[in-house]
Amino acid sequence: MPCTPIEDLGTAMAQIQGLAAHAAGAELLPYRYDPGKLGPQEVEIAITHCGVCHSDLHLISNDWGISQYPFIPGHEVVGTVAAVGAEVRSHQVGQRVGLGWQSNSCGECEWCTRGMENLCLASEGTCVHRNGGYAERVRANARFVIPIPDALKSEFAAPLLCGGITVYNPLRTHGVNPSSRVGVIGIGGLGHLAIQFARTFGAQVTAFSTSAGKEEEARALGADHFVNSRESKQLKEVAGTQDLILSTINADQDWGVYLQALRPTGTLCFVGVPPSPVSVHAFPLIAGMRSISGNPTGSPYRLKEMLDVAARHGVKAQIEAFPMAKANEAIEKVKKNKVRYRAVLTN
Repeated sequence: MPCTPIEDLGTAMAQIQGLAAHAAGAELLPYRYDPGKLGPQEVEIAITHCGVCHSDLHLISNDWGISQYPFIPGHEVVGTVAAVGAEVRSHQVGQRVGLGWQSNSCGECEWCTRGMENLCLASEGTCVHRNGGYAERVRANARFVIPIPDALKSEFAAPLLCGGITVYNPLRTHGVNPSSRVGVIGIGGLGHLAIQFARTFGAQVTAFSTSAGKEEEARALGADHFVNSRESKQLKEVAGTQDLILSTINADQDWGVYLQALRPTGTLCFVGVPPSPVSVHAFPLIAGMRSISGNPTGSPYRLKEMLDVAARHGVKAQIEAFPMAKANEAIEKVKKNKVRYRAVLTN
């Protein structure tokens, strides 16, 4: 898919070519669409790389009941600015940029004016009710188009724009610092980034995994301790030791055990979505002033901050690259958990 820059500001190519699902769960097929006139506050990005996120798989299958077809997935986009709207002053044609889960917000509500655009009730997803990044190009409001630091290679930057910010934002929200003790459940696409960021903040990091074979890798990523969560003895030994436990997995667990692993005032924070409702006893929450929370993607400001931190401290996604034309192959490998740890499509 060639990506030739567009020099005329406020204009764009008549059609965009991508790979779309035409029904729930269908394989992706070539698809062209007319994006219409470029909006005055929009930026059009010529895509060089796009990460494959588990959210894309859910959207392709319409697991959340919000997908519209034909549908082009993709929301971990890196590329260059191809065109800018008439009112855009923050970006220039040819600039290397990234785009994550969110492509727009109202800009006027309480949350937007507080710099928490990710909580805006009128938030617009990059590939929700619009076509995303498995394509030649994609559009978004300029506020959500983030410059990529020179030190980050594009293929490694792409997974940070959703996977990275998903774990970085709660670490910042909960004030992780060198005195913190942070647990990370799951050493996968999110977990391997969470360990690196937590270590960058100077925290003591404990990795929890059902795969004993991942201990060496978890320690190489920066974990100080490793707990095989299939071993009840190991779980009991870490009771009352963690300030924050970040659950990155999409699987059911005995969440009461992880509450017991928290220190007083500690938090169990979900960024992965288990299939069943989370059920815990209230007493450990009351007795230790513990809490359960969740965390979505981050604001544009937090995205810029995260990319800067990753560039300066060498936080790096482990990736497997695929040509854009082999997106279906990448999706199948992600479905089967055969990618360590993030798949990235390249144009």
